[in-house]
Amino acid sequence: MPPKVKVTKEEIVKTALALVREQGAEALNARAIAAALNCSTQPVFSNFASMEELRSATVNAAYELYLEFLRRETERGKYPPYKAFGMAYVCFADEEKKLFQLLFMRDRRGEAHAPSPDFEASVALISAANGISREKAELLHLEMWTCVHGIGTMLATSFLELDRELISGILSDVYQGLRSRLGSEVSSDASN
Repeated sequence: MPPKVKVTKEEIVKTALALVREQGAEALNARAIAAALNCSTQPVFSNFASMEELRSATVNAAYELYLEFLRRETERGKYPPYKAFGMAYVCFADEEKKLFQLLFMRDRRGEAHAPSPDFEASVALISAANGISREKAELLHLEMWTCVHGIGTMLATSFLELDRELISGILSDVYQGLRSRLGSEVSSDASN
């Protein structure tokens, strides 16, 4: 009898991530992962209690890759930190279409919606840069994010191709408009 192949949890998640990258989230199943690892489905279910647990681990791994995009874009120093987050988001959508779809275009009903690390960092950057309350910074970020997400969705679905410099200009225009509007709200609040 040949020796059993030892497949680790990390190898399974790495394989699942590669499968999603190539074929999309719909392709994520135990048989496909087992075939890619050249083993039976037994190691998959020995390492994960359910496919839902494996999906969750795959989403977490994809999110780590997304955070790496944020870190790299911020460290490049080409854009101010908050804009770097937006540019990283659209670059991730363009370069990792299937992972972007997994993370940001799936049905999230029934999922907990705790603020993510990138959300918290974005709100802090906006608040500090503009001298506005957390509440107003959250509103600015929400409105800005809807624009960035729209661009990301168009890129991730190949609906539209946009040049990075054009995207940069669009993000600047939207941000300045929102900032101007919220700035006037801050001034109005101070005069009341």
